[in-house]
Amino acid sequence: MKALRILHFGTPEQLLLDEVDMPRADSEHAVIKVCAAPINPSDVKNAAGFMSQTTLPRIPGRDFAGVVIDGPNEWNGKEVWGSGGQFGFTHDGSHAEYLRVPNNALALKPASLDFVSAASVGVPFTVAWLGLIDYADAKAGETVVVIGASGSVGQAVCQLARWRGCRVIGVLREAPTAADASAFDAWTLADDDLPRHVRELTDGLGANVVYDAVGGVMFALALKCVAHRGRVVEISATGATDVTFNLRDFYHNETQLFGADSLKLDAADTAHLLNELTPLFDEGILRAPVVQKTVALSEAILAYRRVAEGKSGRIVIVPSEN
Repeated sequence: MKALRILHFGTPEQLLLDEVDMPRADSEHAVIKVCAAPINPSDVKNAAGFMSQTTLPRIPGRDFAGVVIDGPNEWNGKEVWGSGGQFGFTHDGSHAEYLRVPNNALALKPASLDFVSAASVGVPFTVAWLGLIDYADAKAGETVVVIGASGSVGQAVCQLARWRGCRVIGVLREAPTAADASAFDAWTLADDDLPRHVRELTDGLGANVVYDAVGGVMFALALKCVAHRGRVVEISATGATDVTFNLRDFYHNETQLFGADSLKLDAADTAHLLNELTPLFDEGILRAPVVQKTVALSEAILAYRRVAEGKSGRIVIVPSEN
């Protein structure tokens, strides 16, 4: 089969499109024909060598949607979707024509989503759920501020917060279009006045939950936006990995701080979470991330470059045979 491979860490140009042996099913694993697999920023970071757990050589790619071609009888021919912290890092991933997955990681794809849309859900919605639902436990009536609300994770957080009955304040780099603004109850710009804007929008109280999908350069501002005993979720460290904050203000406010890392969820954990999401997509409560472009495996290296440069929206690989 054809597969993208990491033989040496480096720039996307060091990736190799290669012919490799097809994976084989056994009593504990199934083989999936990959119909769609997105390129996540973490896939690009992985190829660059930023993930210490990765072993080489390796086929990258975390998220996927496809069809089971060999595995348990009850799963053969089923349309499935998935993701997992091992794929592309310690186990070969989805940027290939076929993928081997544990049987307990098989999850039926929502009938309402095509393969491309389903594949794009994995990382954004699992880390959104992990931070907002599992850790921050956002409740109906609470206010959730989403920093980086226009990104795929931020959009997922906004949708899940709305589903939970929360008031959503989106934080963006520039004013949204009328259509995009419909995702929020209110919005504000990501500038140095952000804490003041959030206080004005919350009658001086601050937000119950601040989900910071940017991190790093926004961390200090995020802490200043939170209400007494509020919760702050961090998933990234854009622009700065070392941060400082006023510890006295932090403990007087009784702030709770959570780090959320979807890489800690293995494929079976992720399948369980995706099963929770499936009816929400099929009922039209949630929408999959917008896909900017689909590419064949033959174009995947160039697509990695585009994602690395941040010049394009969500890109999904569709293996050319499908």
